[in-house]
Amino acid sequence: MSRVRTMLSPVSVAVLTLLVAMSSIQAGASVAKRLFPLVGAQGATALRLFFAALMLLAFWRPWRQTLTRKELLAVAVYGAALGGMNLTFYLALERIPLGIAVAIEFTGPLAVALLSTRRPIDFVWAFLAMAGILLILPLSETSKALDWMGVFWALVAGTCWALYILFGQRAGASVHGGTATSLGMAMAAVLVCPLGVAHAGRGLLDVSLLPMALGVAVMSSALPYSLEMIALKRLPARTFGILMSLEPALAALSGLVFLREQLTLIQWAAIGCVILASAGSAATSKPGVAAAPEAVS
Repeated sequence: MSRVRTMLSPVSVAVLTLLVAMSSIQAGASVAKRLFPLVGAQGATALRLFFAALMLLAFWRPWRQTLTRKELLAVAVYGAALGGMNLTFYLALERIPLGIAVAIEFTGPLAVALLSTRRPIDFVWAFLAMAGILLILPLSETSKALDWMGVFWALVAGTCWALYILFGQRAGASVHGGTATSLGMAMAAVLVCPLGVAHAGRGLLDVSLLPMALGVAVMSSALPYSLEMIALKRLPARTFGILMSLEPALAALSGLVFLREQLTLIQWAAIGCVILASAGSAATSKPGVAAAPEAVS
């Protein structure tokens, strides 16, 4: 094992770490989808956020840092965006395939990246992203299997992801990253858990759901967050952004392997357009521009 480690450069280790993190998130989403028939998307979101918040609070212990009212407000808004992103993504996932949901949601951070520049090349990436979304939308016979509400919720999740990035940057500018994340996750849980209880009721107290709920919290939050921190320290922002662009493909493969979700060639082409748009935007970004945070969906 030690010989293998010496053969890998720090960058190679960081790339593998990030790939594991992204795969973990999509595997967690696949497990979460199995909870939907039992407690619904609202209940699954509540369980995931509740246990993820407990884990992050126990690890970061944010109460050790005193925050001003302005900082608390920034963290609260960040947490609201995080909760909305998780809930609407699961509402979308309840109705459409995982790969499609992630591809549509990816338009959120892509829009943040493209709207921050005015270069001609960025219009190419915007056109590719729009082409991908148009191919996904159920406008023709080839895509009629998609649920319109699922597409709508995925677009809302993308909007929440964009807000999560913007408000997350503001919260992180004045508050320690671990403190902001743990308190933000706690705020998200406070906002979403009542909706989960209202929808699933006592079903959330079923002990048999605990292994899956903990698995989703670990795979979708605790583990990938920790791995991304390792990768971010060793990877340039541009490289991080390009690698993140693979996430819709990983989501589609996860849906195929774990959920047996078959996509059409047109849907695969649509995912490819979104990936190319995201990778192109990251590859042509100015050096030093921070990559968008990983989705916590």
